Amino acid sequence: MSFQTPVRKDSSPVKPLADFMDVRKILDKEHTAEQISALWTAYHATRSQGTGRGYLSATIPFATYHKMISLAKKYPTFLLPLPRPSPDTQQVAHEFYFLQWAFHDAPPHPAQLPSLPFGDPVRSPPASAERNPSCTTVLFTPLQEYKLRQTFAQPYLVLTHYTDLAATHGIVLMRGEMTVSPSSAEKYLISQSDGQLLALGVQRFYLTSGADSSERRVELLRRFHEEPDAFQWEELLAVWSPTS
Repeated sequence: MSFQTPVRKDSSPVKPLADFMDVRKILDKEHTAEQISALWTAYHATRSQGTGRGYLSATIPFATYHKMISLAKKYPTFLLPLPRPSPDTQQVAHEFYFLQWAFHDAPPHPAQLPSLPFGDPVRSPPASAERNPSCTTVLFTPLQEYKLRQTFAQPYLVLTHYTDLAATHGIVLMRGEMTVSPSSAEKYLISQSDGQLLALGVQRFYLTSGADSSERRVELLRRFHEEPDAFQWEELLAVWSPTS
């Protein structure tokens, strides 16, 4: 199963990190992971005429990212619920979103990028340097739309994990992009708060802690893939609660 996403000239569905950040300048000035994180957050906060609307951003420690993708490789699709208003004040309604992980080529070590004209060459990485892990995307679309359009379903939110600085700084940069509404360039198919909830859901289900609630979430991932007939949405809602 796959979604349609914009494709750039080299056929990669992922916009290069260089579109948002001068990686060579980051290396040249020897920025710390904390400084890079602050730059990443500030950059996205200035989008959409300084409102930051339509974008999410985060900096993830490499060890945390490694745990997440280890589980994502095993269980690359899942469902996440979002609360919705209900005529029944005694019960909260939910809309389910279908998510899918996709894995892309690992970016080279920044020192292996082509030299810029008239620029000083960046020192080569040591032979023992750790390689960057794969970049990933997580695509979200309403379950009802996916059922209707299948592989032509429009993603409402795309999370991209950039691993370009994993080997040098031990961090992965996450960027979330919400799809602009066809009715207005100033509106999005999903709200900022809903986008944040979906991003949080990825963390809650794919980052295990060993706690009982974490084990229950992993069990739901397993059942969704290996025993779909035994998967119960009521159980999903029970462990989705922030207090679970």
